[in-house]
Amino acid sequence: MRVAVAAARAIMWRCSGRLLGSLCFVVIALAPSAGQQGDLNAILKRQSQFMEAGDYAAALVEAQKAEELAKARFGVAHANYAVALYNLGSLYRTLGKYSDAEELFKRALEVKEKAIGTDNPHVADTLNSLAAVYLNQGRYADAEGLYKRALSIREKTLGKGHPEVAKSLNNLAIVHAQRGEYADAEELFKRALSIKEKAVGANHRSVAASLTNLAVLYLDEGKYAEAEALQKRALAIEEKAAGKDHPDVALTLNNLAVVYEELARHVDAEGLYKRALAIYEKAFGQNHPETARTLDNLAIVYRHLGRYTDAEDLHKRALAASRARLRLVHCAKSLLRPRASSPPTPRGSNGNSPTMRSACKPQAARRP
Repeated sequence: MRVAVAAARAIMWRCSGRLLGSLCFVVIALAPSAGQQGDLNAILKRQSQFMEAGDYAAALVEAQKAEELAKARFGVAHANYAVALYNLGSLYRTLGKYSDAEELFKRALEVKEKAIGTDNPHVADTLNSLAAVYLNQGRYADAEGLYKRALSIREKTLGKGHPEVAKSLNNLAIVHAQRGEYADAEELFKRALSIKEKAVGANHRSVAASLTNLAVLYLDEGKYAEAEALQKRALAIEEKAAGKDHPDVALTLNNLAVVYEELARHVDAEGLYKRALAIYEKAFGQNHPETARTLDNLAIVYRHLGRYTDAEDLHKRALAASRARLRLVHCAKSLLRPRASSPPTPRGSNGNSPTMRSACKPQAARRP
């Protein structure tokens, strides 16, 4: 979309989805004992708490526990098992494991549609998350179709002013923006922002997501003053609501740094990228796509500042992180190969999140 001097910087969209753990096991037929129900909800609560704290490894352990327990107690055709699949898929998507996430979301969708019907809001949640994976993989037509179906379900069942409708509008806007359809994207982003501000207040984290996306759009259009103001407002909301070391804060720091680069404020950009990098390395480790992208962004700043040796070192670290991740992907595929009836799920060109794409195309984030 935009090409920087000698290199492309990564800017990041914020996809809207349901928070992990916010779907407790509530769709129950032939319910288990209260004690069993409490165990499952306790696991989901811990999972959600770990996610909010940025401890994704611990959250993944809880999600795996929930999937195993739900399968044993409800069976694979029960809606509660679909909830467990959905939450586990959401974790894998957050961790950049998109093939795993896609498989889990598809399984959850099939179970939900049979158990609770095709026009249920919980079905829309799963459609939304599966679409986000497709957006991560650059499969825009597939993503758009699912987002539109989710929007239709939510408007019909929840009403056009509901926050879930705003999330669908936000995600459709990202598809339009990725295609360069800026007028359509801006209209949808503004509709989503208006709904959220009325429904949850101007300082809610979901409002920060809409502010970030509108800012990214203005950045692509060269409206730097507007983009800076919106990113600063989003950053203030995120830091107050989630804490200064949360990955969502890092995403906003990254995008604000890109604005400063466009304004030739390279020293300011350097400080923000360093903060974002520290957050990502702590939350995700050194080989996560977010870490690699931020390393590349910081390297570009150093090139602008004439620090070519530092820039080269960071580019090498980013390349090493990408290669390490590819080795893990190839290893996982080789383990699946003997199962001829279940071929590996195709990945996108970069295998990353509604998310960052190469050649300076925007990225979608994980949280609503």
